[in-house]
Amino acid sequence: MQRKRKWRKKYQTSQYLKDALQQLRPPEDLSVSEWAQKYRILDSKVSAIPGPWRNDKTPYLKEIMDELLNYETEEIIFCKCTQVGGTEVVLNLLGYTIQQDPSPAMVVYPTDKLGESIAENRIVPMIKNSPSLKRLYNESRSQKLEHQFDGMYLTIAGSNSPSSLASKAIKYLFLDEVDKYPGASKKEADPVSLAKERTKTFANRKIYITSTPTLSTGHIWKAKEESDAEKHYFIPCPHCGGYIELIFDNLKWPGKDKDLVEAYGEEAIKEKLGMLETADGTGNLSDADRAEFAFYVCQECGCVITDAQKQAAVKNGRWEVVRKQTQFVKKVCFWINTLYSPFVRFSEIAKEFMKSKDDPEKLQNFVNSWLAEPWEDTKLKTSAGLVLKRQTELPEFVVPDWAKLLTGGVDVQQDCMYWTIRAWGDFITSQNIAHGQVYSFDDIENIMNLQYMTESGKAMVVNLCLVDSGFDTDNVYDFCAYNSDWALPCKGSSNPMENHFLIKTVNKDYSKAYGMNLVVLDGGRYKDMIAGRMHRPNGRGSWMVYKGCDMEYAEQVTSEHKVNVKTGNGKTRQEWTPKHSHAQNHYLDCECYAMAAADTLGLRSLYLQGMPKEQEQKQEQYTPEEDWITQNENWI
Repeated sequence: MQRKRKWRKKYQTSQYLKDALQQLRPPEDLSVSEWAQKYRILDSKVSAIPGPWRNDKTPYLKEIMDELLNYETEEIIFCKCTQVGGTEVVLNLLGYTIQQDPSPAMVVYPTDKLGESIAENRIVPMIKNSPSLKRLYNESRSQKLEHQFDGMYLTIAGSNSPSSLASKAIKYLFLDEVDKYPGASKKEADPVSLAKERTKTFANRKIYITSTPTLSTGHIWKAKEESDAEKHYFIPCPHCGGYIELIFDNLKWPGKDKDLVEAYGEEAIKEKLGMLETADGTGNLSDADRAEFAFYVCQECGCVITDAQKQAAVKNGRWEVVRKQTQFVKKVCFWINTLYSPFVRFSEIAKEFMKSKDDPEKLQNFVNSWLAEPWEDTKLKTSAGLVLKRQTELPEFVVPDWAKLLTGGVDVQQDCMYWTIRAWGDFITSQNIAHGQVYSFDDIENIMNLQYMTESGKAMVVNLCLVDSGFDTDNVYDFCAYNSDWALPCKGSSNPMENHFLIKTVNKDYSKAYGMNLVVLDGGRYKDMIAGRMHRPNGRGSWMVYKGCDMEYAEQVTSEHKVNVKTGNGKTRQEWTPKHSHAQNHYLDCECYAMAAADTLGLRSLYLQGMPKEQEQKQEQYTPEEDWITQNENWI
């Protein structure tokens, strides 16, 4: 023993040699989920479950994290709802990178300020709470948005700062809440594309993209649709053992009191009611009360799955591929909704839906944040297929016999013009009889001055055409002045209007159109009318097209959808926006102008033209007070 002590003293290793040998030690053979369970400590300030990370709390995150080590995968996309731990995945991937594979990394948040806040309250505490990460952290050389570690640096960037996204080469890129990033501008590409450019120099790059979806045109939903493979989480039914995907349609709750008995039994209802206070004190259950009885019905066996059974089943769940586009998968998407969350009960989901269903703004939040689906107002949802269903038996250029007006609309572009002509009848019934693209005002003049024949051979001409004056304004004004018998300039309002249109006067004293009428229209209102009438079957009050209508027209008139948009003052309003960034909407604008033209000519009262004078006079003079006076002759 004494000899051994002498040997140790004689061959004692210096500290710098220990540090050098430590650097040569290979990293532990750990997956990301194993690293998180071994080293990650959740801070009590930001976590509802502080302490060591446990994979069994959110088992569906395990495979998402471990996908980082799949050498074939280049992009990991996590399309998620709220309350499923999606942000924690970013932190676990980041911690693993710092300790196991130190390489240049960047985390992008919607804004610089948010990045600073998360760095201060989430990233730095995670590093300091883990001894293995703290040992690698060089705090003295670190800044708010750039942190230094042994062998690597970490950049925190905001998507609102293009310069910070285009300055460094990085191997690991983490993009959080990408649907809150701004879109592309005239000077710069969108932030997601800019950030991805930084990874080109690394052949083994890894990109992680996550967000709650907003619109189908948002970054995360587009990434999901463009992924090579899409995976959904399936759990075993506790009754039949079949693996099922939890979907909102199979979440049930009683709509009437009698349904409670059928679902749970009379004794269970009495026991449950003892813990509830009814809304009106009469024994009738409120929406919130009914939500307490929410349960899930297995789509395989029809048995009821409770919250407790769900919790156990989720731990034994697995990710399954539901869509695969290629055998060489580089982009993998994981999609999950709130029904799987261990932090949310079925009753909470039912209660949130009932609270939101009658308010479009709240309903959009429910669809996005709870169901992890993009929002679209289904009442005004349109598609090219819907337009083609509105074809009549009449070919192009033939006017229906029921038509009383022809109006046109022209959308002026830099290098061409789009035009449309629509026939109008009683009760706002309409049909497109022709449309196209030309390259000069002379062509527009020729088209609008042609005679168009009805089915029975009667000749009709365009009564009024509105020409968009938003672009090339002076030439449009001059053209309308020369053709003032059938043409008027128009422009769309930048803000919602009280009425569909407003007649103003051209006030440019140097223009040939000085003093001429200018039609200002609320494009959103006319798009509402077009979309609503497009859903009506062909006939009275419908919006129709001629037989053989082309697909380009059909796609352009349905290129927009109505969604909730936040304004500069923080408020939300519904607006028509393009379904994707490169969508062309010229024919849709033309149809709005044609409808506004018909509106200025008395479109809504066309049906009165066919009435006998006596009936028309009676309709005009009728007031509801007459009925009241007749029934209450002794009121004086």
